[in-house]
Parts: sequence; C-alpha cells; structure tokens
Amino acid sequence: MGAPAAAALLLLLACCRWAPGGANLSQDGYWQEQDLELGTLAPLDEAISSTVWSSPDLLASQDSQPWTSDETVVAGGTVVLKCQVKDHEDSSLQWSNPAQQTLYFGEKRALRDNRIQLVTSTPHELSISISNVALADEGEYTCSIFTMPVRTAKSLVTVLGIPQKPIITGYKSLREKETATLNCQSSGSKPAAQLTWKKGDQEIRGEQTQVKEDPNGKTFTVSSSVSFQVTREDDGTNIVCSVNHESLKGADRSTSKRIEVLYTPTAMIRPDPPHPREGQKLSLHCEGRGNPVPQKYLWMKEGSDPPLKMTQDSALIFPFLNKSDSGTYGCTAISNLGSYTAYFTLNVNDPSPVPSSSSTYHAIIGGIVAFIVFLLLILLIFLGHYLIRHKGTYLTHEAKGSDDAPDADTAIINAEGGQSGGDDKKEYFI
Repeated sequence: MGAPAAAALLLLLACCRWAPGGANLSQDGYWQEQDLELGTLAPLDEAISSTVWSSPDLLASQDSQPWTSDETVVAGGTVVLKCQVKDHEDSSLQWSNPAQQTLYFGEKRALRDNRIQLVTSTPHELSISISNVALADEGEYTCSIFTMPVRTAKSLVTVLGIPQKPIITGYKSLREKETATLNCQSSGSKPAAQLTWKKGDQEIRGEQTQVKEDPNGKTFTVSSSVSFQVTREDDGTNIVCSVNHESLKGADRSTSKRIEVLYTPTAMIRPDPPHPREGQKLSLHCEGRGNPVPQKYLWMKEGSDPPLKMTQDSALIFPFLNKSDSGTYGCTAISNLGSYTAYFTLNVNDPSPVPSSSSTYHAIIGGIVAFIVFLLLILLIFLGHYLIRHKGTYLTHEAKGSDDAPDADTAIINAEGGQSGGDDKKEYFI
C-alpha cells in the first residue's frame, strides 16, 4: 500500500471514531454525542460496540418488543393467549396460528372459527381465547406488532391428550400356588402416561410401562403387565390398574378385576350352646370354607362304626343330650378339589343350672326393691313417732257440772252461765 492510501485510511478511521463536537454516527445516520477528546483513536471493534450500546433506538426497540408466555391445555379445554407491549408506536397487535393464518388483528377477527374469541384488545394488549382445544391446535402462535422493523413474540401451546380408561386382560381362574399374569393397556395419552398396579390396598410392582405411538402420530398407547403367585387369601381380591397423567389433575382413572383362586376346603366345628348340659338340645355346626364351597359333610364319632351320617347339611343335632353322647366327633368337608376333617371333643355336663347373666340381673333388681321397702318402713316409723309426740287438746262446749243439776232446766242455766267447777272434759286428737 502506497503512502497516500495509508494516509486516507488513517483519516477515515479518525472520522469514524470522532467528529466535531465528539459525535458518533448511529444506525439511523444521526450523530450521537460521545465523551471523547478530539484526535483520540481506539480499536475499531471497541468503537462499533460503543456505538451500538449507546444507541437510544435500542432502548426504544426494547419497549416496542411484545411478550407472551407458553401455555399448556388439556384437549377439550380452553386456552387464553395474551400478548402485551409497552410502547405500541401507534401500531396494532396481531395473533397468528402455527400455519401463519391471522386470527385477530387488533379487535378485528380475521379467521372464521367460532372457537376463537376476543378477550382484550387495547393498544398495549391483545388477548384471545381458543375453546374446545384439539390436538391439532398445538404449536407456536405468533404475536406481531407492525413497527419498523416488525417485531414478534412466540407462544408455544402444548395440548395434553387424556388417556382412556385402562383395560385389563389375561385373567383366568387359578389354583392355589399358581402364577397369575395380567396385562393392562391405555390409549390416547400425550405425553405418554404411566401405569401402576395394586392388589387390594397393597401396591405391587409390575413391569416397566411400554410406550407405542398411536396411528395419529400425536398420542401414545401405554401397556404394562404384572405376575405373582396366588394363595387362598387372594380369592376375591381386586387387582387394580391405574393410569397416572398430568391431564387428569389427580383424578382417579383405573380398572379393577376380581380374581378367583380355587383351593381345597377347610372346616371347623362350632357347638350351640357353647357349654352343653345333660337334657339340653345341642347342634354341632361344621363350617366349611373353600372354592368351590364344600358340598358334602361326613360326621363320625371316634370309637363308633359306621359313620354317623353323610349329608349336605353341615349340622349334627342332638335333641336330648345324654352322658353317653360325650366323646370326640369329626366332620369331613368334601369338595371336588379335596376334603378336610375337623375334630371337636364333647363333654356333657351335669344338668344343674349354671348361674347366668339373667339370674344375676334379677338378683340386682331384687336387692334394689328390698332396699326401697326398708327405707319406706323407716320413714313410717319416724312419722308415727312424730305425730304421737305432738298430740293436741281442746275443751268442748258441754256444760260443766250438768251431771249434778237436779233437772234439765238447771243444767241449761248452768251451761249458759258458763259456770266453772267440776272436772273439765277433755278430748284428745292425734
């Protein structure tokens, strides 16, 4: 490079770094004040950085930048899209869908979709709602303000697919100690749901949930299986498969299946009454349990041959007990899976009555009545003594000394005159 060219380059750099009055050239071509001394040189990148960050147009552009937020909605629900701006610069806000179709420009509807409604339209805010949201509505929605240049903000709308009620398959009747395997499946979730298992109230661990995309390319089908060895206690227990998903918001969505376990019978003998006595009626009940339920019962007594009876009735009845009925009795419960024998030792007690709760109750009532009668007698005695000690006296109006009068007229005169004399006649009252 020649000397003239080098001098021209130095002059250009100096002009870009300073100008009369210490001004810089901004992006819009206007000079902006800088605190630089005339003739000061700086590296070119430092000069450009200083120019950009000090530009008032950058601060203005930040006020004109609209902002939104991402939204999540359950399929079939309603979502509200809100766009706000601080400095609208006399321009209107606009909402567009993921296909870049204008939905609203200010308060003016642009797309004929009755699901989309205007919520708020001011120079600083444009809010719209979309009801009955479908999976196809998912995507990025754009809020634009037509300043120079046009500024935009994005709102990602995520639509949650609600999982269907799970279905349990693979169930069948099992014998005790066999292994049960059940499968559970649920479709339509987005994102993929999780499946859990319970046996009664106890959680059991199944295989890891398998995920498969549905034909629509948006939702998923999830499946899981569980295996466990069954016992007779599991007969009639509910096996529950539940689906967990954020779209359910804690609501229960599950399916249960009642399992049946086949097992050999068991039995026990129950006497009625519990403490039998000679002369009473006694029933021995053979309570059989099993799946299937025992259909026949064989009664026998040790030391006696043949068996007492074979019957479908599980009770052995003694209409009138004797001492000779004492002994050990056996009941065999029989089903098509096997049999089981239970034993009971019968001891016939003497016929003397055993104090019962009813006799105790009567004794208590009798004691109370006797106590009340005793109190009444004491009260009467005290009352009689009181009346005797407080007896009253009074004088009659009969003539005093009339017995000594010679005739009736004299007796009357003596009575009217109130003569005193002789012994007073007294009457007593109690």
